[in-house]
Amino acid sequence: METVLAVDLGGTTLKCAVFDATGAPLWAARHPTGRERGADAVVSTVLEVLTSMRERAVASGWPPRAIGLAVPGLVDAAAGVAVWSVNVGWRDVPLRDLVEARVGLPTVLSNDVRAGGLAEAAASGSDDVLFVPIGTGIASAHVVAGAVVTGASGAAGELGHVVVRPGGRKCGCGRRGCLEAEASASAIEARYREAGDSVQSGGSVQSGGSVQSGDSVQSGGSVPAAISAAGASAAEVARLAAAGDPVAAGVWGEAVEALADGLVSAAALLDPRVIVVGGGLARAGETLFGPLRAAVSARGSFLPAPEIVPATLGDEAGCHGAALLARPLLAGVSGLPAPS
Repeated sequence: METVLAVDLGGTTLKCAVFDATGAPLWAARHPTGRERGADAVVSTVLEVLTSMRERAVASGWPPRAIGLAVPGLVDAAAGVAVWSVNVGWRDVPLRDLVEARVGLPTVLSNDVRAGGLAEAAASGSDDVLFVPIGTGIASAHVVAGAVVTGASGAAGELGHVVVRPGGRKCGCGRRGCLEAEASASAIEARYREAGDSVQSGGSVQSGGSVQSGDSVQSGGSVPAAISAAGASAAEVARLAAAGDPVAAGVWGEAVEALADGLVSAAALLDPRVIVVGGGLARAGETLFGPLRAAVSARGSFLPAPEIVPATLGDEAGCHGAALLARPLLAGVSGLPAPS
């Protein structure tokens, strides 16, 4: 049984899987990227995981014949170079060559969001899909008739760096008020932590979600113990918001409003039939999609509103897409010389 190895490198987690020739996953795992140790450590993680995957696949009777590798940021797919990524911190990494030299299998390199977009578009059956994964960062991929629109320089889809709040929060790209800085999972976590610190020091939660100093907590009872946890996740913020916690609800509401502004702008420019929202934040379900659809509808215009749906493949879309891109390499390709 010939297989492909697929890796989807995120900002904090590396997802990997072995897929058979039909696209069915046989085995999957997740690993931390090690990005806190720098870009070189992330490259080492990718190489080590792929080496281990090849050994596992061979031992399981699933001989791998190709690799699909999806990474964040700007990618030169033809040259096999990871050009730039804010979240990983690398520039001009010849990742395809490094992988092929280390693992000894032909490799296709793609942007993670584009790979995920291809997989989600195939799963949806629609010929016009805007895929928007929301996790550590935010990006998008516009898939039309089975192909991703890449733009003149290959940089199309950087929705996360569209400014939705001029003068807002500082973004990793250096500007302020980008969608990624206002509505990503990491932005929600940071805003919740800041709101909790302010409340604990004597602030009050206002109806819009902001916190003002000098008063007691208003209209919502006591601040939950989780508010003091520096590591509170976006998923926990969503859970608390759904439970009626005023601090979490305010933070969540601000993120949803910013996200709605970003999606409305994208819809006006691209006119997609369907917007598929994926990534870790989509796991919040109706806590996200209910208010998001309402906020987009409230911004209605003469343009027809696209359908907004959760990703079918969840946060595994990038891995499925990487496998999808690697599968053509199975035809008539036996691999590269074994690595030394």
